[in-house]
Amino acid sequence: MKLRKAVFPAAGFGTRFLPVTKASPKEMLPLVDKPLIQYGVEEAVACGLREIILITGRGKSAIEDHFDYSLELDTILERRGHRDLLEEMRKISNMSICYTRQKEPLGLGHAILCARPLVHDEAFAVFLGDEVLDAPIPVMAQMLAVYERQGCSILAVQRVPREQVFRYGVIEGEPAGNGLYRVRDVVEKPQPEEAPSDLAIIGRYILTPPIFDILEQTPAGKNGEIQLTDAIRGLLRDQAVYALEFEGQRFDAGDKLGFLQANIVFALKRPDLGPELRQFLRTLRLG
Repeated sequence: MKLRKAVFPAAGFGTRFLPVTKASPKEMLPLVDKPLIQYGVEEAVACGLREIILITGRGKSAIEDHFDYSLELDTILERRGHRDLLEEMRKISNMSICYTRQKEPLGLGHAILCARPLVHDEAFAVFLGDEVLDAPIPVMAQMLAVYERQGCSILAVQRVPREQVFRYGVIEGEPAGNGLYRVRDVVEKPQPEEAPSDLAIIGRYILTPPIFDILEQTPAGKNGEIQLTDAIRGLLRDQAVYALEFEGQRFDAGDKLGFLQANIVFALKRPDLGPELRQFLRTLRLG
């Protein structure tokens, strides 16, 4: 069955960006002139995923307002002749989005479990909104091509420096050609000397329906959170899981340095901003 649904966990507190995220959702931080979460939603829509499910929480109403229709704003833009902006705003508000709440911060696995009543018995995609991926072919499109061949869960992975593996879920995999790996095991945030590889799971997943039953039975780990990595390990006992070493550049925009880097790279690509920004950067005396 063709994938239709994309789940966006967006209920976290964004503690790495405090104090700005005390009252403003991390997902609404601007990457040039769009909020972070919009990049992921646009990637999903570009890949043919037409049903967007956002998992929100307390203090996240700005996300819902962003994707809602604003008659007042449309009227002002039309009156002032800003046709390009008007079309951009209508494109955002015309996206098919539904919302459900994660009432307690119990981890990524629990956030995905909250989507079960909306996903039902279908395979679905998961996007972590603070992982911004810049690729000629959208990373989820690369993954969907693999899913159509394999018909099982797919993880996006990227090689990271061995000393940084403790920040990620890491796979143990058997090469299957063309950047694809048959996953044998997954480990959540291993120490460098214990990591099975340097292939880290990066913010995009395709998951099959049995993941929900496994998540319901997965006990909370440290910090009282239900880890998606633990549930994927359970999934491996009954079915194949593949990992794709995708083509593209990744920015961890949930990290301050990664967020700044993403803003610079995306702004440099813009014809209205790139030339002047590049000129400004050349004037800086760095070092």
